Amino acid sequence: MIFGCLKQAYIMNTAFLLLGGNLGDRKKNLEDALQLINERAGKISAASAFYETAAWGKEDQPNFLNQAVTLETRLSPTDLLRMLLAVEKDLGRERIEKLGPRLIDIDILFYGDMVLHSDQLTIPHPHITKRRFVLEPLHDLAPDLIHPAYNKTIAQLLQECTDPLPVVRLEAEFT
Repeated sequence: MIFGCLKQAYIMNTAFLLLGGNLGDRKKNLEDALQLINERAGKISAASAFYETAAWGKEDQPNFLNQAVTLETRLSPTDLLRMLLAVEKDLGRERIEKLGPRLIDIDILFYGDMVLHSDQLTIPHPHITKRRFVLEPLHDLAPDLIHPAYNKTIAQLLQECTDPLPVVRLEAEFT
């Protein structure tokens, strides 16, 4: 049993994350988050372009800047979630209003081909198929990735997405 736990700690897993924010210097906030994730969670191996997106769910707020990334990590999904929440807090995120304005928001979209439902975390993210601002940047990274619950590629899900909110590709930049 202990050997199994140790073995798990050395397995590299691929996770897809979505970062976004609509307060302050949005690009710097994303870049700062990427740096901390790279330092604390593993290696970011790819990043999408930046996307300017209308606020989803609560539209009376500034537009968001979003970016999807591919992360190679040895952290478990729950440890990754804890680390991402700590990064958000370290960058000044305060959880005041559900779907309200925020400096930074980091979501786990996929973790390998895992399907997980717990009180703390649902993987794949439960709203991927409903949000164009998630699918567009994710399509940059992995158009052929198959959603394990829907058995469809990201390209197919994007084509079928009915979300009418604008999503504008800005630039690709990751260092």
